[in-house]
Amino acid sequence: MSQQPKPQQQQNAKPATAITPTRQADFPEWYQQVIAAADMAENSEVRGCMVIKPWGYGIWELIQAQLDVRIKATGHKNAYFPMFIPLSYLEKEAKHVEGFAKECAVVTHHRLEAGPDGKLVPTGKLAEPLVVRPTSETIIGAAYSRWVQSYRDLPILINQWANVVRWELRPRLFLRTAEFLWQEGHTAHETAEEAVIETEKMLREYEAFAKEHLALPVLTGEKSENERFPGALRTLCIEAMVQDRKAVQAGTSHFLGQNFAKAYEIKFLGREKKLEHAWTTSWGVSTRLIGTMIMAHSDDDGLVLPPRVAPTQIVIIPVIPKDDQKDAVLDACYKLAAELRAQTYAGEPVRVEVDNRDTGGSSKGWEWIKKGVPLRAEIGPRDLAAGTAFVGRRDKGVKEKSGIPLADLVAHIGTTLTEIQAALYARAEANLREHTRKIDTKEEFYAFFTPQNPDKPEIHGGFALTHFAGDTALEEKLKEDLKVTIRCIPFEENPEGGTCPFTGQPSKQRVVFAKSY
Repeated sequence: MSQQPKPQQQQNAKPATAITPTRQADFPEWYQQVIAAADMAENSEVRGCMVIKPWGYGIWELIQAQLDVRIKATGHKNAYFPMFIPLSYLEKEAKHVEGFAKECAVVTHHRLEAGPDGKLVPTGKLAEPLVVRPTSETIIGAAYSRWVQSYRDLPILINQWANVVRWELRPRLFLRTAEFLWQEGHTAHETAEEAVIETEKMLREYEAFAKEHLALPVLTGEKSENERFPGALRTLCIEAMVQDRKAVQAGTSHFLGQNFAKAYEIKFLGREKKLEHAWTTSWGVSTRLIGTMIMAHSDDDGLVLPPRVAPTQIVIIPVIPKDDQKDAVLDACYKLAAELRAQTYAGEPVRVEVDNRDTGGSSKGWEWIKKGVPLRAEIGPRDLAAGTAFVGRRDKGVKEKSGIPLADLVAHIGTTLTEIQAALYARAEANLREHTRKIDTKEEFYAFFTPQNPDKPEIHGGFALTHFAGDTALEEKLKEDLKVTIRCIPFEENPEGGTCPFTGQPSKQRVVFAKSY
């Protein structure tokens, strides 16, 4: 049966939003379209890998620079370790290799030669296969075993900015890619107490960074045994809720105990003249923070950026209806830009761009809306004569623009950016609060995570605070039934005992269940 043509009015109708589909219609596809419209990144020729374009990489550079300051302020120093890890290193820690084995990329040859048909073929087989770094506990553990001889050599506080490779089966730009960028801290300590303090301290640094820089409210807590980092004794995490109510693990900090120290012989002569093994930690965040931020703040017109990590915080758009007005308008725009750059926000000069491209002001405005720039200032001949700019804030509706005296715009630019940062955090926090629910029965739990219409994309669920006294087998059953996992055992939610709705057994605390990316 052939489809009937749509009425002419519907065929010619413009979409009501800049991004289609909308968040409500198809959230995963909306996410991909936001990235494309903002010109942030694209898939590469290698499945699962991405090209990060200047706008997307500019965001990462700001995250890296700002977080690096915080990491160094806690006493850590940056270093770099090889990306190739001998296979035998991974085999030394059984749980670690088991946890990463399915995701490892392996190099087996070191040379290419032309074959009989003229095509290149690998030759020069390596004596030992090399794993492309999925994480660096093993290679760094080997280095620490050389560096540590005495308790006087401790603690070692090292951070590395690097790329890693984990062969993802279901890649998604920024959230899950085969290669991604991150920082990974690795420390070694004299005592277990020092290592635990380090693990908790760095988690709190991630929490503060997420809230203060990315405008992301997060839950802090500990992973269940089933979700723990391979080889760790404890894994602490920050969990964010995005707009489709799913969770994103935004950062982790691991207390590794002495597992890796024993595997890689990180030993030292202690204060009692006895040989002891060090206590180690590791912790990291990645470009996944960008994906989380996109999903938490953006709208149906495109990307929305918190000012702290926006490559451009205010764009000035000249509006030039006639050529003979061009010089005067441009001069005014450049003068305004210089005055704005002389102002500071969050301790740094305001980041300003003048879009002097020879294209229509309206189309340029929409490009910057889709890129998520916090402020847009349009200046035309009438604005110039009045000494004003027509200003729009990205945290408000795209049609909400008002005339502001240039002097006021300059004088209050720091305050305005602060207001936008706070507004985005408040909006994300309201989403988290609204869709976090205490659930005490199995029936309500299953209903909470079951869409009413499974055949149609539907935003549902959220964070379920539920008592749990089950085991890993029950966790797997809930994951199989509902695609939910224990995101964390929250630090702030645990004075309250109760009954596990799945087993009927007493429970010491509630845990956070959610669907996740």
